[in-house]
Amino acid sequence: MAKETHVKSLTDTPKLGFWSRPHYLDRMTLRDLVAAYFQHYTILSYLGLAAVSIAVFVWAPAAPLATFAAVVAAGLVYPMVWYALHRWVLHGRWMYKLPMFAATWKRIHYDHHQDPNHLEVLFGALHTTLPTIAVATLPVGYAIGGIGGAAAAFAAGLLITCYYEFIHCIQHLAFKPRSKIIARMKKLHMEHHFFDEAGNFGITNYLPDRLFGTYYERRARKGRSPTVFNLGYTEEVAKTYPWVADLSGGVASGHPRSRARG
Repeated sequence: MAKETHVKSLTDTPKLGFWSRPHYLDRMTLRDLVAAYFQHYTILSYLGLAAVSIAVFVWAPAAPLATFAAVVAAGLVYPMVWYALHRWVLHGRWMYKLPMFAATWKRIHYDHHQDPNHLEVLFGALHTTLPTIAVATLPVGYAIGGIGGAAAAFAAGLLITCYYEFIHCIQHLAFKPRSKIIARMKKLHMEHHFFDEAGNFGITNYLPDRLFGTYYERRARKGRSPTVFNLGYTEEVAKTYPWVADLSGGVASGHPRSRARG
């Protein structure tokens, strides 16, 4: 068996309070997750900005029909945008080839596939999520209902992100959802992480996968993808594009790195 290389995460830096130690979803209860979720700075940021957006809407409201249309539009655009980013950006083999994007790619996706249950890595980085939410919702909201429509659409996008992040956490939690819909989402996402990363990109909505031909059932595929954990960033690739390996302290092999119990 190949010797594993310890891969450092950008989240290994010291933190204060509740987040002073790492948290792993496969060791947590649902109650633990809820407590962690509502203390994480990204969720607090989304909720705070949603409140500000609602205040802007109250100050400059759009007509009821326009408001409804802006919120619905945000809800329709959101899964398509995140599917596109997940498939062609996060799983595209180009970010690690460019020094200016290597650290970002490592933080927002490579580390997550290396250690899927590491909660601090699972939460998206604000410097990447907030601009994406803004671009996906503000223009369409403004086109439908002006400032009020933009505020409503942005608030909807932020709250959808909160839902998305919580369901994503549930998918990695040592917990069997009672909801058949969420249990189905979890099954498909686990196949993306542990069987074949070239499909089931949707996380909470798999309609885009069906539309673009990337939806799959495990039984329909012959075997596990050899790049399911490293996303194609192998030791051979690292010889040409070393920046992620330099940041990680090496290239992990085979499966996610083992963690010391503590």
